[in-house]
Amino acid sequence: MLHRSRSENVQSRSNIPDPLDGLATTLDRSSFAAIAQLTSGQSPATLAQSFSDWWTHILCSPGRQLQLAAKGGRKLMRLADYAMRSASGSDPEPAIDPLPQDRRFADAAWKRHPFDLIEQAFLLQQQWWHAATTGVSGVTGHHEAIVEFATRQMLDMVSPTNFIPTNPVLQQRILETGGQCLVEGARFFCDDLERLVRGEPAAGTEAYRVGEKVAATAGKVVFRNRVMELIQYAPATETVRPEPILIVPAWIMKYYILDLSPENSLIRWLVGQGYTVFCISWHNPDSADRDLDMEDYRLLGPMAAVDVIQAITGTEKIHAAGYCIGGTLLAITAAAMARDEDKRLASVTLFAAQTEFSEPGELGLFIDEAEINLIDAMMWARGFLDSSQMGGAFQMLRSNDLVWSRILSTYLMGEREPMTDLIAWNADGTRMPYAMHAQYLRRLFLDNDLAEGRYEAGGHPVSLSGLRMPIFMVGTETDHVAPWRSTHKLHMLTGAEIRFVLTSGGHNAGIVSEPGHPHRHFRVATRMQDGPAPGPDTWLERAELREGSWWPEWSSWLGSHSGKAAAPPSMGAPERNYPPLGDAPGRYVLER
Repeated sequence: MLHRSRSENVQSRSNIPDPLDGLATTLDRSSFAAIAQLTSGQSPATLAQSFSDWWTHILCSPGRQLQLAAKGGRKLMRLADYAMRSASGSDPEPAIDPLPQDRRFADAAWKRHPFDLIEQAFLLQQQWWHAATTGVSGVTGHHEAIVEFATRQMLDMVSPTNFIPTNPVLQQRILETGGQCLVEGARFFCDDLERLVRGEPAAGTEAYRVGEKVAATAGKVVFRNRVMELIQYAPATETVRPEPILIVPAWIMKYYILDLSPENSLIRWLVGQGYTVFCISWHNPDSADRDLDMEDYRLLGPMAAVDVIQAITGTEKIHAAGYCIGGTLLAITAAAMARDEDKRLASVTLFAAQTEFSEPGELGLFIDEAEINLIDAMMWARGFLDSSQMGGAFQMLRSNDLVWSRILSTYLMGEREPMTDLIAWNADGTRMPYAMHAQYLRRLFLDNDLAEGRYEAGGHPVSLSGLRMPIFMVGTETDHVAPWRSTHKLHMLTGAEIRFVLTSGGHNAGIVSEPGHPHRHFRVATRMQDGPAPGPDTWLERAELREGSWWPEWSSWLGSHSGKAAAPPSMGAPERNYPPLGDAPGRYVLER
């Protein structure tokens, strides 16, 4: 009895809060927040651990060192052989060709001596570094990926295309303009810097005013709450399908990625196909919204929208479509509805949306305990994650195309890239609230709770296996945000009928792929309900290749799961307390 009493006393004392807990947490978070500001949210601890892991195992691997030394020697011999054949005046075969996606050395000027040697030396060195940073025994997969990525970033930064003495195309441009291109580039740089300091949008975006040139499809805001506005679009046909379509876009972006210019607006096109379309326009959160979490977004977003749509249209069934993180939220919502025997969803469509996060692609480089700790502290200090932090991570994934090539063309060549609706939309950034993004990163990306049945909605776990409605999925071939092989994994998590489309393009351009867009193609195949789940490679072998846009394929699929057309519903329903609150695109999309 005495022993039990003592142990209980010890346990009781150990549960007493330390008086410094609150202060210690605040100091630690403040410190990490300051570090995050200096490093743009990138964890120096992760980088140090990764390179330490790689370097330690390289030092302990004499066989690997021998291999790399031999590779380096062979590459020097190939370069020397190329230099001798080039000096003889012939047109020699290159020692190495750029990767198919690398367009930096496409100009014929790079074939002239000595720039051909500079190009070949750089490409051979790049190849050697790839071999040196991958396949080292003992290095963890995450650390290897970070080292390879960081090394690639450094090589991209010192590419010969980025410097006047080593870039023949840039030299030619300077001669042709008498140096005026450098003057013009300096002017562009100063203008961009001023806009950045003043918090103004990029030059040229004023040509694409929201509600005028983009986000201009006619409609009404029929509902508004703390998180979203719900837009109902005006019918463009005399009759419409009885099942309306609810679009759930990502709140990491403004919704009008799906309502750009009239000629490439998916929403306008859907309305023209005879569908009643509703779309969520998310509120751009600020520090006052720091405590909004994923459950708030589910309840105040798609769940509230389904209730409003049903009240306005009187329909029993609704088609729901989600894009990117909006698609992930829609999958959670659909699974929760299935669990609760709520059968109002006629179908679910997912555009470039992940439900299984074990292989998130290169975006996973920025997701580990140290990174999340740093991002969490940064968001805790401000109450939200700013669009600049998110945009920087996405740009790093494609630094050749999105960073260095633009610096070269704009600030050295003196040529601004023509502004387009897609570029203007991309510059119209959004924020994400602290609680939601912290939960999203940890529970979905890091812990993969949704796919493994641990994610809770409404206080109880949800399972994607409960999805039984027909599902249409779109993956894109060059997606760096939601790789198609990752989105395809939903086949393994549910027995529902899935029609999967793999389209050309990336995360955004692959979705904005209107009929008539040149050089577009897609592959499509259906896994029937409760049929065997094909792996991505098997699916790719069996899928049918088609030319053109995938939009008509989706419209045809929706039609096969819809009823006969009838008169369109009213715009809003004042008699049910859902009067039109104003014209589309509403107020929230204008928030900066």
